[in-house]
Amino acid sequence: MVPLMVVLGAAVGAPARYLTDRLVQSRHTTGFPWGTFTVNVVGSFVLGVVTGAAASPWVTALVGTGFCGALTTYSTFGWETIHLSRPQAALNAVGSVAAGLGAAALGLAVGAHP
Repeated sequence: MVPLMVVLGAAVGAPARYLTDRLVQSRHTTGFPWGTFTVNVVGSFVLGVVTGAAASPWVTALVGTGFCGALTTYSTFGWETIHLSRPQAALNAVGSVAAGLGAAALGLAVGAHP
């Protein structure tokens, strides 16, 4: 049953990534990958909430592994980063990691709160 939860979560997470990325990017005229930045930070927050809440294995598989795994994208983050100018690439790399860790920590706190 857990593998089915992963598949169902991914079936929602992947289109959510695409649609969110397109929506966010359409609102920015710069070449900076704000769409990927957004989905990765949101995914980090959601995963933090699930982890902090000590959710059941089914919820963890559905939301944590399936949804967040398909929503976030390390490969696109890497590809976009190497195609940016050096200052923008550094900002994207450092900013994405810092924002992702901050969002995950916030999510942990929110999830652990009764």
